[in-house]
Amino acid sequence: MSTNTQNLLSSTVQKFRSLLKGNGKKKARPYQRQEIPRDQHNVSRSAISEPAKKVLSRLNNAGYEAYLVGGGVRDILLGGKPKDFDIATNATPEQVHELFRNSRLIGRRFRIVHVLFGREVIEVTTFRGNAAEAEEETDDDDDRRTSEHGLLLRDNVYGSQEEDALRRDFTVNALYYCIRDFTVVDFANGIEDLKNRQMRLIGDPETRYREDPVRMLRAVRFAAKLGFDIEPETEAPIQELAPLLTHIPPARLFEEVLKLFSAGHGEATYDLLSEYNLLAPLFPETVQAIDNGEPDELIRKALRNTDARIAQGKSVTPYFLFAAMLWPALQAEWRKRQDNGEPVQPALHQSIAKVIGRQVQATSIPKRFSGPMKEIWELQMRLPRRQGKRAFVTMSHPRFRAAYDFLLVREESGEIEPGLGQWWTEFQESDERGQERMLTQLGSDGPKKRRRKKPAKKD
Repeated sequence: MSTNTQNLLSSTVQKFRSLLKGNGKKKARPYQRQEIPRDQHNVSRSAISEPAKKVLSRLNNAGYEAYLVGGGVRDILLGGKPKDFDIATNATPEQVHELFRNSRLIGRRFRIVHVLFGREVIEVTTFRGNAAEAEEETDDDDDRRTSEHGLLLRDNVYGSQEEDALRRDFTVNALYYCIRDFTVVDFANGIEDLKNRQMRLIGDPETRYREDPVRMLRAVRFAAKLGFDIEPETEAPIQELAPLLTHIPPARLFEEVLKLFSAGHGEATYDLLSEYNLLAPLFPETVQAIDNGEPDELIRKALRNTDARIAQGKSVTPYFLFAAMLWPALQAEWRKRQDNGEPVQPALHQSIAKVIGRQVQATSIPKRFSGPMKEIWELQMRLPRRQGKRAFVTMSHPRFRAAYDFLLVREESGEIEPGLGQWWTEFQESDERGQERMLTQLGSDGPKKRRRKKPAKKD
């Protein structure tokens, strides 16, 4: 990047910051857009998927503005290969829908368009505007309402590209790429923040977090994913405002948890969530158990394994993830019930019901995930019981493989003595004769049953 461009960007960001003083409550004002020419950035058409280029070109050819926006631009600038491509345009959703027969309209109040190319989906959104200005001009609160905590309930106004950029969350996500002249358009000095490897909120951080507390989770997710620092002013309010996440619907937080821990940087994300007090609103029982002395090494080991699977292109099951995240809470509850005299198995079942019942108040867990999660936990009691036909019955269980993997994590984390996992590994790899041999050996190694003495015969 040339010196002139750097000076221009620096000047623009100073203007931008001064305009946003006053806790972000002033009316939005236009900012001068900065266009970084092709020879000063590394975004190449070759890094963009063919479907995304088709959508951009057709919108442009129909006379509309259309830009690749957000994470796709950010990741290419960082030298990565994005999987998803989002497009922002001044065309309305209905106009986009008319241009693409392979599209569908999504949403009710603020519609977006999904253009389908086989398995690839290109999301197209219309430029969104400053709803606060629209409210003041129309005296109509139907388009923007906030809760008593400052939570933005509605934000459904179309606007210009400048307004669309400045209503986005982070500067590095407010970058636009134009396929016609190959420029990158920057309104919030996102290029400089990319260069400095930092996440910075657009606007006043406290106001933006109160509008949508999930932005705190997004700050952590992007920081972990990109290896960025969270800029000091963006970081400052997080610990204090973390409890605002309890006002977010549990179903939305469930989806956010999956995003947090399924991006391949789970352990780093876990550390940041813990540092900023954001783990407690998501997993309150787990945090309480850990604070009371339960170890979290199993969680860390499970997240490391998850990160490794994602790096290898393998899938990750949400129920395994939640089984690991809630294990310390389950252990604490199970132990408490046994200490109170409840038998082991009934205590486990009651503990499972209680832990899940409390968790769904924080993050919902769909039944298609909570059922398998229970089975993974329950099978931990059955895996040590292998005599006779039990091993074959256990191995035929549909959740055996996940329970076996969970057992290995328990051993690797030091929760239980090693050995049982290796036995099950060899048992699965053996043929029928080998399995029978292992079971016979298991029986011979077990405690000998004492023969009952026959009563002496009376004369």
